[in-house]
Amino acid sequence: MKKVSVVILNWNGADMLRRFLPSVLACSQAEGVEVCVADNGSTDDSCEIIKWEFPDVRLIRLAENYGFAEGYNKALKQVEAEYVVLLNSDVEVTPDWLTPMVDYMDTHPDVAACQPKILSYHERNSFEYAGAAGGFIDCYGYPFCRGRIFESVEEDRGQYDKVVSVFWATGAALLIRLKVYQEVGGLDGRFFAHMEEIDLCWRLRSRGHNVVCLPSSSVYHVGGATLKKDNPHKTFLNFRNNLLMLYKNLPEKELRRVMCVRACLDYVAAAFFFLKADFHNAHAVIEARKEYLRLRPQFVDDRRKNLASTQLTDIPERFRFSILWQAKVRGRKVFTALFR
Repeated sequence: MKKVSVVILNWNGADMLRRFLPSVLACSQAEGVEVCVADNGSTDDSCEIIKWEFPDVRLIRLAENYGFAEGYNKALKQVEAEYVVLLNSDVEVTPDWLTPMVDYMDTHPDVAACQPKILSYHERNSFEYAGAAGGFIDCYGYPFCRGRIFESVEEDRGQYDKVVSVFWATGAALLIRLKVYQEVGGLDGRFFAHMEEIDLCWRLRSRGHNVVCLPSSSVYHVGGATLKKDNPHKTFLNFRNNLLMLYKNLPEKELRRVMCVRACLDYVAAAFFFLKADFHNAHAVIEARKEYLRLRPQFVDDRRKNLASTQLTDIPERFRFSILWQAKVRGRKVFTALFR
């Protein structure tokens, strides 16, 4: 069994593989470490590139594009390692990036998963949107990070270099114990993409496992390589999956109140898009709510199982305030300002 398996999920990303695989191979050379590419049914020449240009990379072929979540679930069934790293194909890693994370996990058995500091590939002194220095959510399920609140992304000046427990670690570079990943059910394949790592980390935290950010390790992420932030399909997936995540995991005492508030906030978001003449994203929000209501009966058993397995109801990293109120109304767009 390997110590670490770095698994990169690829779908028609031949250019990304040529661009970023060399850094992963060069910086991940250690005993017991393997680098795998799980190909999600690509129709380009990705598999041929792996075979001929990167012979040291293990290729896992999947029959079709299962999406981010189910693609990883299927790929990790073919992996035998103590730790696995879910690594986006558009990530440039840095020398010895794995060592701080593996050493920390080896000495902290209560920690199930961790992430490095995520910096922007294009603006290398700034955090990257998807993960920054560790993720949190507010009382209504809106995610934010140390270093990124909504669209406000901070410059990295070492202000978040302390190891901290977080609510969620980004799926762009997520190191997790494979045994625990399997025990809690892995990523929810029905999400397809977006919010799936937050849902996974919620299950980890509610079952008493810790999740941390280790800024002594850092990587550079391009971000938006598949869908841009303002893409209506991405808006649809984010809103729909966020609602499904809340339904699956919220404590019973909070469910009705939170979902009622979210309904109001979602319609406000749709109206905001409409007033900006962004009719496609306004429609995406409305359709996401419809799809959530249609799919909700399929998640009743998941909710029952999650609540039955809960050991920690009041998770400290799920803050009791509204990040919308803090950032949009009070103007607190820097993480440290939230606690003044």
